[in-house]
Amino acid sequence: MAGHRLSKKRRYIAAATGAAVAAVGAVVAAQTSMAATTWPAQKTFTGRAFDTCTAPSLAAMKAWKGDGFYGGAAVYVGGKNRGCAQPNLTASWVKSVSAAGWKLIPLYVGAQPPCQTSANPEKLTASTAASLGVADATDAVAKASALGMKAGSPIFLDMEPYDITNKSCNDAVLTYVRSFTKTLRAKTYRGGFYGFTSSSAKAVATATDRTDLPGNLWYALWDKQNTTTADWPWGAGQYTDHSRATSTWSTARRPAAATPSPSTRTPGTAPSPSSAEG
Repeated sequence: MAGHRLSKKRRYIAAATGAAVAAVGAVVAAQTSMAATTWPAQKTFTGRAFDTCTAPSLAAMKAWKGDGFYGGAAVYVGGKNRGCAQPNLTASWVKSVSAAGWKLIPLYVGAQPPCQTSANPEKLTASTAASLGVADATDAVAKASALGMKAGSPIFLDMEPYDITNKSCNDAVLTYVRSFTKTLRAKTYRGGFYGFTSSSAKAVATATDRTDLPGNLWYALWDKQNTTTADWPWGAGQYTDHSRATSTWSTARRPAAATPSPSTRTPGTAPSPSSAEG
């Protein structure tokens, strides 16, 4: 994701996700394990989105909206591995940018893999993966809710690259992801996952056991293609019904009136009752 402690790349999303997502699709589709809960009606957004490590000022958001190129913006709502301060990211800011027409994509930079080389404040282990998943998802819901992102919204867990051929490491990551997602759903928030096509996203997309995995997948591919179908790396029947997003560019298009430059993403269509839309 953009500029946090785990990655310095900027993203341009083409997605299909719901609630707050970005560019071309809809990432928050209905998930089969949610049948027992009464869920808010799902909404879908299709269009481009961007993210910056620190949420831009309200003035910058208004300038970028006026440009008309982007319809969504990803924001880092929490996580011990979130790398930037968020002086602008308040409930008032969320309400104002939502009223201006922006769709927001909540990202949570949770615990990272034990085999990852980065020096992160929070890493999971095989023994802590399940409990950390519960704790981090609980915190993610609290952070999103405090910002005015309502029940039914998706929250995307940000998992940076790691060696998925390391079985013990990969198993621990999937335990954490399942625990995080199950906890989100129990609190009536939809599960999303951001990862890299060659590693973290691949681990989720290709897992044989689909129990409690996120229903929305945002994959970083960096191929400069505004699509979530032509470049989809896995089975055609996976993550359909507006449940995909992809990061396509690492540098964003900047409207003349705005500074600094946003990172860009091209998401797809997504269900999205987040922030003021809930």
